[in-house]
Amino acid sequence: VQLQASGGGLAQAGGSLRLSCAASGRTFSSYDMGWFRQAPGKEREFVAADSWSGGSTYYADSVKGRFTISRDNAENRVFLQMNSLKPEDTAVYYCATNQKDLRVGVKYWGQGTLVTVSS
Repeated sequence: VQLQASGGGLAQAGGSLRLSCAASGRTFSSYDMGWFRQAPGKEREFVAADSWSGGSTYYADSVKGRFTISRDNAENRVFLQMNSLKPEDTAVYYCATNQKDLRVGVKYWGQGTLVTVSS
């Protein structure tokens, strides 16, 4: 199983970026897919997840109303649209997947993509 994240880069505060994660090695339609991030000197934290069952989405309080997660099961991809970016969103963003709730545990990690937000 491989998760390949892309779309990171430099954005100004208030701007937008869209992250994409391509999954391969199996079908992920019955897996939760989502995103975590790790800022310099901090622990990795949950950002957002898309549940395969029921189509529910979950967000960290810090990104609610600004970030939107979506997925394309036909393409085995998950996306993270990030709007109204803040300098505190600067981090390496990792896509992740698990058959269970991602907030409980992660089975597979992607390699990460760096997002830098300037003030």
